[in-house]
Amino acid sequence: MAEEGFEQQGFRVTGRVQGVYYRVWTRGVAGELGLRGTVRNRMDGSVEAHVAGSAEAVRAFESRLWEGPSAAAVNGVEALESSEQLPGGSFQILATD
Repeated sequence: MAEEGFEQQGFRVTGRVQGVYYRVWTRGVAGELGLRGTVRNRMDGSVEAHVAGSAEAVRAFESRLWEGPSAAAVNGVEALESSEQLPGGSFQILATD
C-alpha cells in the first residue's frame, strides 16, 4: 500500500529534447523537488522520465517538464502509468531504450 500523498508517475516529453541536455536538466529538477526516479532518451526522439515522491512534487515536476533547458523546444508532455522499479537513491540517467 502506497504512503498517503505519495505517488509514482511516468512522463513522455516530445519536441527538441534530445541533444540539448534535457536529461541532465531533468535530473537537476527532480533533485530540487526531492523526487527519485529515472530519465532516458527513447529511440523515437522523445524523453521518458519516471518519478516518485510527494504528489505535490510530482505535479510541480510535470509542470517544469514544459520548460526544459534553454536549447530545448518542448511540444508535449504526456502522463504515463508507471510501474517501473525506481532506484532508491539518487535520480538516474539511463541508457537510450
